Amino acid sequence: MGKKVLFINQEIAPYVPNSEMSIFGADMPRHMQDAGFEIRTFMPKWAAINERRGQLHEVIRLSGMNLIIDDMDHPLIIKVASIPQTRIQVYFIDNEDYFQKRLAMTKDELGNDYPDNGERAIFFARGVLETVKKLRWAPDIIHCQGWMSSVIPFYVKTAYKDEPQFAKSKIVTSLFTEQPSDSLGKKFKQCLEFKSAELSKIEKYGDNFDFKELGKLVIDYSDGIIQTSNNVNKELMQYAVDSKKEILMQPENEADIQTRYTEFYNKIME
Repeated sequence: MGKKVLFINQEIAPYVPNSEMSIFGADMPRHMQDAGFEIRTFMPKWAAINERRGQLHEVIRLSGMNLIIDDMDHPLIIKVASIPQTRIQVYFIDNEDYFQKRLAMTKDELGNDYPDNGERAIFFARGVLETVKKLRWAPDIIHCQGWMSSVIPFYVKTAYKDEPQFAKSKIVTSLFTEQPSDSLGKKFKQCLEFKSAELSKIEKYGDNFDFKELGKLVIDYSDGIIQTSNNVNKELMQYAVDSKKEILMQPENEADIQTRYTEFYNKIME
């Protein structure tokens, strides 16, 4: 069996409508599975996902943990389904307050960001990492796609760095055009603190945690960055260059994706 890649996605088609992120969320795991990698993939269980049509079912043995965020207990529910016409299973992170009570994904019906998107991203990140621990599966590469997964690199390199599943994991993050419109709020830093993910480690970032600060956080704690298009924020791409991160421009030819991604993963793992 090949190296193990954990894809952590904000969106995956066909569970949510087609978008840049959801198409990447579906296509990249498929490409890399076809290239010989062992794949696991996660996404939030957005309320708009039709569980019956998507054939989701709860995994009782993985559910039931409570995650404490902002001094509140939030039960973690894990559901699973298989992407049609593939052998790829998707694990869904669910919670009544953060996901079931929201009609849309990250923005309300008026197009405004949900004010607790920062807390939702933290819950999603910790839910994924705790579930991977329960699966006793150690990824060689953790590949984050979508800003909702931006907390993952920070946690893997701090709060979870001594966990056997993640001790040797390398992190690749794909940067997209879509970013949160509003700040994640002044409580975001406070809520982010967990175990060795201490406030002192994020002092350098502005208190008004907007998408640029979030982008800098994810770049600082990633080993490699994938620029998905020429429309990715130029300031963040320059920040990645200045940080001397390994960078891959998304191949324009689909036939090149498996080869270029495999080379990039192997370079990161050297």
